[in-house]
Amino acid sequence: MPEIDLLVIGAGMAGLTAAARAATQGLRTVVAEVAEDVGGSARFAGYAWTAPSREVIDEVDPLGDETLRHTLVDKFADGVEWIRSVGVDVMPAVQVLGFGRGHQFDTNHYVDACRRVVVENGGEVRLRTRTERLLVSEGRVVGAVLTGPGGTEEVRARWTLLATGGFQNDPELVEELVGRAASSMLVRSNPTSAGAGYRLGTTVGASTGGKDAGFYGHLIPSGVPFASPADFVDLSLYYSEHALLFNLRNERFADETLGDHLTTMELFDQPEARGLLVCDSRVFRQWVVGSYVEGAVAVDKFALASRRGGRVGLAETLDELDYLPEEWGYDGPTIRAAIEAFNATAASGGVHSPARAKDPTALVDGPWYVIECVPAITFPFHGLRIDSEARVLDAEDAPIPGLLCAGSDTGGLFQRAYAGGLAAALVFGLQAAATAGT
Repeated sequence: MPEIDLLVIGAGMAGLTAAARAATQGLRTVVAEVAEDVGGSARFAGYAWTAPSREVIDEVDPLGDETLRHTLVDKFADGVEWIRSVGVDVMPAVQVLGFGRGHQFDTNHYVDACRRVVVENGGEVRLRTRTERLLVSEGRVVGAVLTGPGGTEEVRARWTLLATGGFQNDPELVEELVGRAASSMLVRSNPTSAGAGYRLGTTVGASTGGKDAGFYGHLIPSGVPFASPADFVDLSLYYSEHALLFNLRNERFADETLGDHLTTMELFDQPEARGLLVCDSRVFRQWVVGSYVEGAVAVDKFALASRRGGRVGLAETLDELDYLPEEWGYDGPTIRAAIEAFNATAASGGVHSPARAKDPTALVDGPWYVIECVPAITFPFHGLRIDSEARVLDAEDAPIPGLLCAGSDTGGLFQRAYAGGLAAALVFGLQAAATAGT
């Protein structure tokens, strides 16, 4: 086939956003997706959100690349308008994770609309198509070798975008780049994001970052496998930021109130990467069976974990925590005493250790709900380094000619912090399309 303007490898939020925007700009576009359908993990989401200002994202993600995080915030409103432009309804802004602002929208409608835009503007979307390798000529990436239902073909392109969704499904890469035993975590994403973009990029000299960057994920009940993608949300214990979490040493080890997504990374570093999450009736009423985000459907996560065979317990009094099952590995009297000490500190207005910056309230309203939990990964923060225009950088921080990257294949934006994966895919997908149009 003749040279095209943009070859997009991956058909999730970032790839389809870039492809659709490029197609509306008159660029000849081909999308190659290894899965049976487009959408990737975006089909399991429902909100695009991020920090509302540079000042806020500087506070919550201080170690992330400054240029990237400012681009995310500065361009987010344009991204929301782009969603509306393809005919998808966007709900009014709501608060997310305490510090963020974002919008609910039908992500399934959005990815399908983007696919339609690509095709209606003369582009192609190829499913069940694997990218074998990138093509390089005189130092420039000039396309890729694709294998699909019709065989193997070289597709030449002025620009090639890597947007395969991360490497969370590749045991070798998560063990190396997230941490030892990381491959044992359950994965809260589509099964085809398995490091293709990362491996393709590094093969042609892309630099990667950041070191010890962490991952985005949430706490889930231990011993409860995901039965369907709906469980990615239904089993996530978002309310942990109002509860107390103890490790196998029977100790709190983090400020839970900073967010379940951050506590998840902290628990991964604890013995056996499991812990006991305890809340009282007040937290249960307000946060377990209440909506975590305005407009979201509330799920009784305690009841669900119990039905699915998770390690759960209900203590009518704190003294009943003394009888935690021995095989769980925790010391009930020690945990009970720790909660009593926590409540005494709260009652006296003292300072908790570890801190409780956002919710120092005592847990005194029985009964107490207990769930053993483990971390689950959605995508890693380590990935290919890019600039604000979505161009992939080499070891000298120079753009690799012809190569772009967006979405969860990128690295450097979040460093043990998080401010919206869907927003990042949207913003840098649009940035990639703009670059491809130059």
